[in-house]
Amino acid sequence: MFTGIVTDVGEVRSVKPRADNLHRIIITCVYPRVELIEGASIACSGVCMTVVGVGEDGGRTWFAVDAAAETLALTTVGRWRHGWRVNLERALKFGDELGGHLVAGHVDGLASVVAREDMTDNPSVDMARLVLHVPPALTRFIAPKGSVALDGVSLTVNAVDGDTFSVLIIPHTLQVTTLGALRQGDDVNFEIDTMARYAARLMDAK
Repeated sequence: MFTGIVTDVGEVRSVKPRADNLHRIIITCVYPRVELIEGASIACSGVCMTVVGVGEDGGRTWFAVDAAAETLALTTVGRWRHGWRVNLERALKFGDELGGHLVAGHVDGLASVVAREDMTDNPSVDMARLVLHVPPALTRFIAPKGSVALDGVSLTVNAVDGDTFSVLIIPHTLQVTTLGALRQGDDVNFEIDTMARYAARLMDAK
């Protein structure tokens, strides 16, 4: 489990297809080499991935993950190339501060940016309002003041209108995640709130 609070923005160093229909992806990061172990889980732009290799090159830590066909097809991982920036978060430990909301790292689909409004009333404060479109089947899980994860970032929904919803990105989030680079037409990995998922399941069971 994760919290949706990004702790580093890594960079894809290489993507290599394998004979077993997997893609081996190498990502560089600022995490200390000694703190990463094989088998650990890291959320990579919202996708829970398992560390299968760790090393250090030129004073910078790298870790390797494998992406299967479903992940490549249903998330942005299939588009990753050398230089792609990736929001990173290590798995939640008991006793850690839960600053965002519980995020599983199980992407439900892609959300597309249909509009971006930069808030420039105060030149010293950069904020942005994003409007995103999601597949119709997922709209029932989104509610005003509820939580969603976009590329692994925990955000609060401002408003919902049909199959679109909006979020306000504060200056800190714009600076320390990849969301600051988003523009109209971009896709992000989208995960609904776990509580909304189970509430809907209970309603269906009735």
